[in-house]
Amino acid sequence: MLDKESGNNLENKAQADRHKQTVGDLPKKSPEIKYPVKPKDSASLIVLRNRESELQVLMGRRGRKAVFSNVYVFPGGKLESSDKLPNPASNLRQSLSERISTDTEKSSSFAMAAVRETFEETGLFLGAPGDVGETHNESWDQVRTLGLAPDLAKLEYVGHAITPASKAFRFNARFFYAWESDMYGQLGGSGELADLAFLDIEKALELPLVDVTQFMLREIIRRKESDFSIPKTYPFFGYRKGRRYQRYR
Repeated sequence: MLDKESGNNLENKAQADRHKQTVGDLPKKSPEIKYPVKPKDSASLIVLRNRESELQVLMGRRGRKAVFSNVYVFPGGKLESSDKLPNPASNLRQSLSERISTDTEKSSSFAMAAVRETFEETGLFLGAPGDVGETHNESWDQVRTLGLAPDLAKLEYVGHAITPASKAFRFNARFFYAWESDMYGQLGGSGELADLAFLDIEKALELPLVDVTQFMLREIIRRKESDFSIPKTYPFFGYRKGRRYQRYR
């Protein structure tokens, strides 16, 4: 049985552990779990626009109960089984599809998830007139009533990231970018992202961010410096033996 002082010590430790994870830090996996957690496939869409010669990026803040809590992020989330079902208005460029995965359907699902999650979280939809068909998914059904379908040819690929093996939650994420001028809808969304707004990209780097978000923002700045020409190599961001690892290929 715990005495009062021991109980207080445990509570204080728990509060300290929670405090360490209040700004976007993923919780560590239990020492009892021998092997790393399998990363979940996910996708994010970096929405860009130009305003008065400044490049701006759409970002919002995740809530306290989110996996990445109290940090600013791009709209995005996990792939759903229904993301392989919609009929797109246009397909991913073949060169991008092959870079994302050797499985064309998997590449398309990453792109579809990025478009769907952005629609859910921001109210903006990267689309063109079309019919997604039957998907039995609430968001895709809503898109169908609008007479739109994903315009995947307007997507550009940014890079690939995998969260550390030491974490309890892990993501195998693909990042895309697109321009607001190619999107339908008005800024709003489900409320999952607070303080949703377009920000000057340099100022966005000053916000509370996780490392992969910082990396992808800097990659967008690098693309801007080359006038958004199609790069010959694309980045991977991850960890090896607990240390940050980056490569371009």
